[in-house]
Amino acid sequence: SLHLLDLPWEDVLVPHVLSYLPLRRIINLQRVSKAFQSLVQLYLANCRSFDSTQLGSQLPKNSFCSMLKHNSVLQRLDLRSCSDWLTDKELLPVIGQNHHLLHINLNSCVQLSRQSLVAISISCPHLQKIWLGHCEWVDCLSLRSLADHCKYLEAVDLTACRQLKDDAVCYLVQKSKRMKCLSVAVNANITDIAVEETAKNCRDLEHLDLTGCLRVKNESIRTLAEYCTKLKSLKVKHCHNVTESSLGNLRKRDVTLDVEPPLQRALVLLQDVVGFAPFINLQI
Repeated sequence: SLHLLDLPWEDVLVPHVLSYLPLRRIINLQRVSKAFQSLVQLYLANCRSFDSTQLGSQLPKNSFCSMLKHNSVLQRLDLRSCSDWLTDKELLPVIGQNHHLLHINLNSCVQLSRQSLVAISISCPHLQKIWLGHCEWVDCLSLRSLADHCKYLEAVDLTACRQLKDDAVCYLVQKSKRMKCLSVAVNANITDIAVEETAKNCRDLEHLDLTGCLRVKNESIRTLAEYCTKLKSLKVKHCHNVTESSLGNLRKRDVTLDVEPPLQRALVLLQDVVGFAPFINLQI
């Protein structure tokens, strides 16, 4: 009789069976038998995507190192669920042997250092998207290395990377003409200088997150509206110096904004509906 494991492993089981299973299920298959354990090891050595969130937040450090020890073909790597223990010691071997990575998610991996970002920039020249939110170890020099070596960047998340200032962001966007999605949110160091440089260099920009950038003002938002004609969404919540005078043109272009239109406009709409506007003290 024919058994499942009698099918060709590399040609059938790995690409056409295991690739459709959640990672957690695949890992559990190792408990069935030694043959299944060998099959799973073969899959892990040849998988193109590794998403730690599929394994929950309890992925042991030793298991992670064992899973990817023989893999050199990864294209997508998401390690958000490893943030509690992931350090350079665990990450650098994986980065060093995977030169085809396109997407890397290190959000909230606070125990890493700038050495990891430098290694990524050198080992992954084809990188397109990287998430570094809340990684305060990201500094100007490591970001410059990323910009110098990774010419195909399209999306970069630098949320709450508070070491970065205007000069670092300006250098990044000057080198990354393909940028479509950028976040420099929750950083009081970012000013109009970085936003205007982004607008002038990244003409294909579609999504920009400036949430909590307290020093950004209307002038740079007007520049953004002028140069970035493909913009689809803009986040400026808690940017107290950004007002409707600069956002109005973006609203007319149906750009998605995370702040509501002013109350005056709501009153005009209400008047159109009911024939009068109720008295509201707008100074409150």
